[in-house]
Formats: sequence, structure tokens, C-alpha cells
Amino acid sequence: MSSRSPGVRIPASKYPVERFTLPNGLRVVLTPDRAAPVVGVAVAYDVGIRSEPQGRTGFAHLFEHLMFQGSENLEKLAHFRHVQGSGGTFNGSTHFDYTDYYETLPSNALERALFLEADRMRAPRLTEENLRNQIDVVKEEIRVNVLNRPYGGFPWLRLPPVMFDTFANAHDGYGSFEDLESATVADAADFFDRYYACGNAVLAVAGDFDVATATELVERHFGDVPARPAPQRPDFSEPDLTAERRSTYEDRLAPLPAVAAAWRVPDPISDLDGYLPYVVLAEVLTDGDASRLVERLVLRDRSATSVGGYIGFMGEPFAVRDPTALVLQAHLPPGGDVDKVLRSVEEECARIASDGLAADELSRTQARMATHLLRDTDAVLGRALQMALLEQQRGEPELLNRLHTLIGEVTEEQIVAAAGQLVPARRAAVEVIAGGAK
Repeated sequence: MSSRSPGVRIPASKYPVERFTLPNGLRVVLTPDRAAPVVGVAVAYDVGIRSEPQGRTGFAHLFEHLMFQGSENLEKLAHFRHVQGSGGTFNGSTHFDYTDYYETLPSNALERALFLEADRMRAPRLTEENLRNQIDVVKEEIRVNVLNRPYGGFPWLRLPPVMFDTFANAHDGYGSFEDLESATVADAADFFDRYYACGNAVLAVAGDFDVATATELVERHFGDVPARPAPQRPDFSEPDLTAERRSTYEDRLAPLPAVAAAWRVPDPISDLDGYLPYVVLAEVLTDGDASRLVERLVLRDRSATSVGGYIGFMGEPFAVRDPTALVLQAHLPPGGDVDKVLRSVEEECARIASDGLAADELSRTQARMATHLLRDTDAVLGRALQMALLEQQRGEPELLNRLHTLIGEVTEEQIVAAAGQLVPARRAAVEVIAGGAK
């Protein structure tokens, strides 16, 4: 085994970062960039799928929908009209550890975006009509994305209940129809009061603006939002696996068998140095035709038709907290052998652990990863979204300028040690039996 130092040296980026906190507890991050007359605005709330109470599966996602149904000074659909009428785009998304709302707009519409986000932070329209309507919308989304789609929810809904034991980490984040239908306006109001407090949110603005002007606009629109403290974040930790866990289910629509496997990784927040080698290892194993598992399983053995790997069940390595996992998934040809695929993964990880990496294997992967990270934050909205989460989860939005350089500092020795941890005794796996092939 060789003993190389870091694979590739990558210079840091230099986006300026201004931070302040309003008296009501709202944290604000500003990163000006006058290169193009565009702004990205993002608000991240520290609430996600893990925060849902038992009996209310899917509620975090349902509430995200409710936040678009009007607010204190805006009727239903007004948010849509104001953003799109300014030439902008908008959306929201629900994740395991957070929920975010965001807009990209021409820079002369910055105040409009701030007003819109402040108005729904102050008071969304939580009515019986809006709730029932959005329950139906979410149920239809589940039908389309999970129940009536091949591999629906695979593996992000299927692996957590195999790997984890607690309700917070293991339950279905899309939600059961029964739980969704039993939700009440009172539940929604309580969820808003608890989690959508100023003290539980971060506002990030990136792009073409003057810092002093933007600061004044933020204070004007968000300053009078009533102060409510952030709730205590529960301890979601769970012990690592000490024996393999396997599960199987039939997918009546899936044309081919599939398998996904996951291994716990170090805490992304408190142990970033220990975590990053797994982020790089996932790419070494699966990114591109030259990667270990694509070359072995797809091109040589033909035991799989496709292979993918990533960190976190939603594939967002720098927007997830502990407990999380390195996930590998593969689709197999008709009659494919899942055990053979898992054995091959085990052998390739053991080969890295014993023999190290090939020449340029690490540096090639790191350069590609750094390019992807820089590309994702080149757009002002990508920058705003990432900074909001870095502030929320780490209190360090400036890390945006160094994430790609930290990837370049991961050493071969660290990759070797991480690969040695991907053993069957620490593995959770779920197999899809292809019902659609019958």
C-alpha cells in the first residue's frame, strides 16, 4: 500500500460573508456578488422528517405545502404571482434535518422576496380548507412518486427502517394516508409555533445587492416578526450495527431486481475530519466508468446494470446530521444475484483496505468532486441554500469557501481506513424483488 499525502491541492474560493442576528433571534447571512443582476434568497428552518411526532408521519412535508397557501397579508397563490411576475422562480423542500424555502429573482426584486418570506414566517394561513386541500395534494404525490412508480421510495424510504430502531430515524417521511388524513389545523398551528420560530430559522441572501441596503431591508421586513425561541433539538443518536440486517420486498412495477446497502458514518457535524473520507470513498467506488464498483459490477462482471453511491439517504453530504450513512445501490439484470453483488462490494472495499488506491485514483476523484461543489455554488441560489445550512447546522457559513479544499485534503490513508469499515457486520441492506418482470 502506498502512503501518499493529499491527492490534489484545490484553492479556496473567496465569497464574502456577512452575518448578524436580529433581536427576535433570526440569523442572517449575506454574501454579495455583483457579477450578474440576480439574487438568491433562502430560508432554512431547523425542522425535518426526524422532527415529526408519532402518529403524524409526513407532517413536515405536509407543512411545507401549507406554507405556500397564503399568509398574513397574502391570499392563496399570491406568493406564486409575485415571484413569477418579477421574472423569478421559487420552491421549497423537506429533508431529514431541515425544511427550506427559496427564490431566485432579478436583483431589483430583492425586497419583494424578503417581504414574501417574512409574511409567511409571521403567519401562514392555516385553515381547514387549505389543510384538506394540501393533504389531498400530498397523497397524490405519494401515489405518483412511491406507490405507482417503479422503485418508488427506493432506497430512501426502505433503508432507514432496516438500519435504525427509533421512530425519528426509521419512519416513512412521506407519511401514511391514515396519519395525513387525521391531521388537524390545531396540529398545524402547534407545529408552526414549535418549529417555525425566528430563533429556529436562518435567512441567507446571495447575489447582486449592497450589504447596507440589504441589511436595512431585512430589518424592515423581518424585525417585527414575533420572537419565539428555537425548540430543544432532540438527541437522535443510535448505536451502530453489530450484525448485518437484511430486508426484502416485492415491487409489482419494478422490471429488474435491485439492492441497496448502507453503513453508518461518523457524525458530519462534530467529526468532519472523520466524515469526509467516507464522502470521498463513495465517489471512488461509484462515480464514473473508472470507479471501482462500476468497473467491476457493470463493465466486467455484468452482475449489475447500474451502480450509485452517496452519503445520506437523500444524497446531500453537507446538509445532513448524525445518524446518517454511506449508501450504495445497484440495479441487476433479470435473474441477477443480490448476494453476488454484495460479495463483490465487500471484496472491493477489502481490496482498498489492503492494497490502497491506484495511481491518480484519489486525485482524479477529488478534482471532480471539487468541480461539482464549485459548480453547485456558482449560481446565487445554490450559494444561498448552502450558506443557510452551514449557518444552521454548524454556525459556520464561511465553510462554503473551503468545502472543496477540504475534499482535496483527504488522504489515501483515510480512504483506506474508511473502506475497512464497510464490512457486512455493519451493513443494512434491502433487496427489491422485481414483480414487474412477471
